Amino acid sequence: MTGAFNGISHERGHLLRQPRSGSAPAPARKTQVVIAGGGIAGLAAARALRQRGIEDFVMLELEDAAGGNSRATRIAGIACPMGAHYLPVPGDDAPEVQALLEEMGLRRRVAGRWEYDERHLCHSPQERLFFNGAWQDGLLPLQGVGAQTLAEYRCFSALVDAAQKAARFTIPLGKTAAARTHLAWDAITFIAWLDQEGLGDRHLRWYLDYCCRDDYGAGIATVSAWAGIHYFASRHGFHLPGEGAERDAVLTWPEGNAWLARRLAAPLGERLRAGRVVTRIAQGRSGVEVDAFNVATQGVERWQAARCIVALPVFVAARVIDTPPAVVQLAAQRLRYAPWLVGNVHLREPLADRPGPAPAWDNVLYGTRGLGYVDARHQSLDPTPGPTVLTWYRPLGDEAQGRQRLMDTPWQAWRDEMLGELAVPHADIAAKATRAEFTRYGHAMAMPVPGSLAAWAGAGALRAGRLSFAHSDWAGYSIFEEAFTLGHEAGRQLPM
Repeated sequence: MTGAFNGISHERGHLLRQPRSGSAPAPARKTQVVIAGGGIAGLAAARALRQRGIEDFVMLELEDAAGGNSRATRIAGIACPMGAHYLPVPGDDAPEVQALLEEMGLRRRVAGRWEYDERHLCHSPQERLFFNGAWQDGLLPLQGVGAQTLAEYRCFSALVDAAQKAARFTIPLGKTAAARTHLAWDAITFIAWLDQEGLGDRHLRWYLDYCCRDDYGAGIATVSAWAGIHYFASRHGFHLPGEGAERDAVLTWPEGNAWLARRLAAPLGERLRAGRVVTRIAQGRSGVEVDAFNVATQGVERWQAARCIVALPVFVAARVIDTPPAVVQLAAQRLRYAPWLVGNVHLREPLADRPGPAPAWDNVLYGTRGLGYVDARHQSLDPTPGPTVLTWYRPLGDEAQGRQRLMDTPWQAWRDEMLGELAVPHADIAAKATRAEFTRYGHAMAMPVPGSLAAWAGAGALRAGRLSFAHSDWAGYSIFEEAFTLGHEAGRQLPM
């Protein structure tokens, strides 16, 4: 089989490590607003500016396409995600996201109730777990577990229910102030809290560790207790099958959240300048100067604007802003990032399967370091079995040298790890795989380690002089709702 790395130009990002020149590129270009960064936050900011009638702006994006972690590729003509692959149906604490989905035709009011277009909701079966040699419905280990395990499941469920009643958990975080109990949980790791509560069952801990690695890039020994509880309390709670509310519906597409990113980017036209590495942002008395290296021309462009929305990861913002504000410096010092690897493997025909439920959209393997796989053709309306692409996710936030290993390991070794995991339920995968492509994210997402919530709560206004800040980093962890809302608010509130 063939293979390669794709999707991220680390060479471009590493240009930021080089000394910056003070010479002025000529001629300088003028615009009303510069948006530095074209991830979901930057795209949301651009949309908010356009809603205000502000059309004179430019977006500078390092990669060849906007979207950040919500981009996609095609292998043998099949679309597949290079990162984020779903969006939970947003609750009422995220009206900005709800409005976006309405604008895109994904939600509409019917007979006084909101309904979502079922073509874009995840088709059934949604998820399954390979556990004890067979597949089971859902991801909570159930087959053959003992009474003690079930008792600890119910105990954890009661604790989550009590947490929901004691204080509000919202997505996005900015919709409510951090409660005292939240800050107490934020001070310790999730595993320390589980120890305090006497919850030591290995199946429960595996499941909670999987959930945290899936959302935060690191497990229960790394993230805060607040983050672990927030995962459940902010959405659907925690329930045994048949004993509580159903999990929230999710929106998904073969290309993942790139479906959303492309629609946000489409109206921008030439205002989206891809292949630009922002190397310097400087405030002056009458405006902002932004320098960007143009990958195509191998030259530096200078933009002069009245305002700049900095939609860059915090560690990048701290590096490129001349005399970065204290809030940026402090945030850059405290944030820890999870490296991620995303692997896409093309199969020429369907895999043989093991006993249990039919293939699902999300297929997870108990006890592995990877997060299982998502089937790109699951959303297809064509029921005929055929070639497909499986997307495999591997977080490395728990590894001390995870970023270095991510960058030093050849794609062939990652292929072997991926196929080795997936061969447990699918012994024929190596024989049917034709190509593997891997996307490496050295700083994929901020991890909500102990102290992150307290630091976020004291961050204050995300504005300094002529600079406004918008990125999921400012929420302390990376999900679409946080990035989009922070970007929307930056664009909506930008002083002009």
